[in-house]
Amino acid sequence: MKAQLEDLVQTPLPTLYGEFILHYYSNTIDDKEHIALVKGDVTNKENVPVRIHSECFTGDVLGSRRCDCGEQLTMAMKLIDETGFGVLIYLRQEGRGIGLLKKLQAYNLQDQGMDTVDANIHLGHLADEREYSIAALMLENLKVNSIELMTNNPKKIDELKKLGIKVMGRIPLEVVAHDDNVSYLKTKAKKMAHMLFEPKK
Repeated sequence: MKAQLEDLVQTPLPTLYGEFILHYYSNTIDDKEHIALVKGDVTNKENVPVRIHSECFTGDVLGSRRCDCGEQLTMAMKLIDETGFGVLIYLRQEGRGIGLLKKLQAYNLQDQGMDTVDANIHLGHLADEREYSIAALMLENLKVNSIELMTNNPKKIDELKKLGIKVMGRIPLEVVAHDDNVSYLKTKAKKMAHMLFEPKK
């Protein structure tokens, strides 16, 4: 039986980056509260700017400098606002899918010398356990014909294409490296093939 998804609530949401319509979804895959922020008319549109953002409590909410997540979220919302239309999908898969507790444990392992990939593996997880089937269903529900994906992650592009999403292009979201995240960014580029600039020390 095919997974199902329902758009339960839509409500206007004024933000620092303009007004969006927030869509709250229920689904038959998990019990998490996934949402989409939509600006403008994206129905049956081509080359819609889309950011599929996985939850990062420490970066998105607390402004952590250990990663680039919060900055990418801000950049995506600004870009959608400037473009005048687009979709930001917010998936509740914290810590590349391992959850907040394990992510914080991984932080401590990183402080002891491991990188972000090795720390996840040491805790019994894959380097990246995220999946995007719900995001694909949300784009289908919004009747988006094709997208330009805001990402540095080639795996995300490949996964969406496998799920039937027409990814026509990529919009990079490159943040400025600093002392607190430079090792993290280098690891993503080297071990996870993220398409990042070479961070300066």
